[in-house]
Amino acid sequence: MKVLVTGGAGFIGSEFVRQAVSKDFEVIVVDKLTYAGDTYRLQKEGKHIDFYNSDINNQELLEDIFSTRKPDIVVHWAAESHVDRSILDASPFIETNVKGTQTLLDVAKKYELKKFINITTDEVYGELGANGQFFEDTPLNPHSPYSVSKASADMLGRAYYRTYGLPVITVRPSNNYGPWQYPEKLLPVVIIKALNDEKIPIYGKGKNVREWLYVSDCAEAVFEIIARGEVNQAYNVGSGQEKRNIDVVKTVLGILGKPEELIEFVKDRPGHDFRYSLNTVKINQELGWQAKVNFAEGIEKTVNWYLENMPWIENKMAILREYWKKAY
Repeated sequence: MKVLVTGGAGFIGSEFVRQAVSKDFEVIVVDKLTYAGDTYRLQKEGKHIDFYNSDINNQELLEDIFSTRKPDIVVHWAAESHVDRSILDASPFIETNVKGTQTLLDVAKKYELKKFINITTDEVYGELGANGQFFEDTPLNPHSPYSVSKASADMLGRAYYRTYGLPVITVRPSNNYGPWQYPEKLLPVVIIKALNDEKIPIYGKGKNVREWLYVSDCAEAVFEIIARGEVNQAYNVGSGQEKRNIDVVKTVLGILGKPEELIEFVKDRPGHDFRYSLNTVKINQELGWQAKVNFAEGIEKTVNWYLENMPWIENKMAILREYWKKAY
């Protein structure tokens, strides 16, 4: 089986690629290598991957890849993904997540594919109060420039099934965490700042709730969807493990033996969604998938990975600190 993976040098995309190589897929990766992309994530798998350093808006290159390599499956991970950055500047999110997805779909519809896996996010649904869950048929109601761009990509994929017959399957994962995450998201920021005994900025009072999905579980779910998922269906991929941001931060501080006095509450993010929670009965019952890694295990593994891979982090610190000044 030959799989074309966009964003395969990113956090979640690279986990999927590593698993694909271990499963003997023939892997083609297209990745623009923005600030968040890094081929070091694929170092051990390099000889088993055909890698193209390109924007997915490069239609000419995509045409060449599809016509010469003839992938059986497309897994579309490529995206600008950080809400805070989308608030500072929405343009890259529209360019990649909307226009890039359209370009990829336009090329893909000309070729015979078994499946086109369109990865979106739980954030397309909007937000929940203290109760309730998102189902696959919950109307989309995104609030941030990021989630709007992903909802657009979500709807584009489904439109290309309806209009052109492209065999699209939509995947909506919850909040991923684990090794190799670029240190702009909550967990790696907390780990790095705590290790340096720096103040840890927490939006509002830290009461916002997220559903935490370990990255390897997310990738494994996509392989189940490739194997048995139905075209023109959407699948929620979640863990059922909801945590308030403040509790996640305190857990990390406890693992590192750092004081909670490092926590510093800062002005809340504009339009900050309160809570996300996915109903996963569909993927559990129809495909037999469920998350394996519980949060206590996953957070330990994540913290230990960062402790063991600080040189990778240190290479990014100068750029990170400039970004942190803008974000917080």
